[in-house]
Amino acid sequence: MIAHATQRMLKIGTIGAALVAAGLGGMAFAGPLLPPAGPVAPTNKTLQEVEPRIAINATNTPGDANSVFIITQSGSYYFASNLTGQSAKHGIRLNAPNITIDLNGFSLIGVAGSLNAFTSGGALSNNVTVRNGIVRSWGNGGVHLVDQVGSKSIVQNIHAIGNGWDGINVGQDSTVENCIAEGNGQNGFRVASGGVVRGCVAKSNAQAGFRLGIASRATDCVANNNALQGIDASTNCVLSGITAYTNGGAGIDMGASSVLTASASNQNTGNGITTSFGCVVRDCTATNNIGNGIAVGDGSRVESCVSRNNTGNGISAASGCSIINNTCTLNGFGVANGAGILATGGDNRIEGNNSVGADRGIDVDGAGNIIIRNTCSGNATNWTIVANNYYGPIIDRTGAATAGVNGSGAASTLTTTDPNANFSY
Repeated sequence: MIAHATQRMLKIGTIGAALVAAGLGGMAFAGPLLPPAGPVAPTNKTLQEVEPRIAINATNTPGDANSVFIITQSGSYYFASNLTGQSAKHGIRLNAPNITIDLNGFSLIGVAGSLNAFTSGGALSNNVTVRNGIVRSWGNGGVHLVDQVGSKSIVQNIHAIGNGWDGINVGQDSTVENCIAEGNGQNGFRVASGGVVRGCVAKSNAQAGFRLGIASRATDCVANNNALQGIDASTNCVLSGITAYTNGGAGIDMGASSVLTASASNQNTGNGITTSFGCVVRDCTATNNIGNGIAVGDGSRVESCVSRNNTGNGISAASGCSIINNTCTLNGFGVANGAGILATGGDNRIEGNNSVGADRGIDVDGAGNIIIRNTCSGNATNWTIVANNYYGPIIDRTGAATAGVNGSGAASTLTTTDPNANFSY
């Protein structure tokens, strides 16, 4: 029995040793328990790494006798709370280039007698970005970044309300995006030459909604209820997707060599759309304006537009213009003194237009124009054309009886095959 017990013990010991040996290859050993030599260093991020920007406050950006806060170093700054101005002082003066300021949804609030909310400090304060907050009730301007040449500012997501001067005023080559300027004492937006304005709204400002410098661009903007023009654009501007309504002057007013597309101007106290020479107006509507729907200067082109219910002319052109494929309805509304299309000078091409329900359908007062493929209906006088103009035959089909059509074909009821014929119907 002793021998058998000894054998069992040897077997158990052998199995245990085997199991231990088998498990050693898959076991993970812990690292050393002692720390490495040298001082212990923190492994967390510093506060500067978590928030690398600088808070605007009296400690970081102290002011002087003229400004509540002054930024003197390039970098990224932010608001940590609402900030309030002081009388006879600017809010934040920028005395360095390459600055970004994030309002973080907070407000920069003016008081009686305050100056500009944001103001540039001279020729070095270019490449400034201001975004994400409200600028209101400053005695002078809201965002006022114009005291240098070629400022290249960016203003984004700012609501400028009730400031004494312009809501947002930026220098050359600047961009303004997704901003609102409301109830300011001068213009909603003033943008110097080469500027870009996108997705902005100007409402109830005491002058124009937008004033754009030479070679500026504006897209998808709204100008509503401003005391003067909705948009006042200088020369060589490009505008698209503009809505201008109930402004105290022209809805959209453009300087020479400018282009307007896919825009609407309605119920303005002035022309819906007015331009200087050499402009293009395409795919636009002008309705219910107190004045002409669309009025263009010499050498301009109006194409595929709708002008309706304006108190003056639907489309008024000077000399050397192309007025093509437009629809003019019920112009001269309420004052009995409007044409669907009026050409005051010579060398115009008036082609493919339809004029309905005006005092005069197509009125050509100058010599040397060509008038082809137009139609007029229901005007008090369909055609008024002075001598020495060139026009296709004018075919009178008013009140003409025609047979109905129920089938696959019918004879022409136009009584002419002339491709340049004009029609009264």
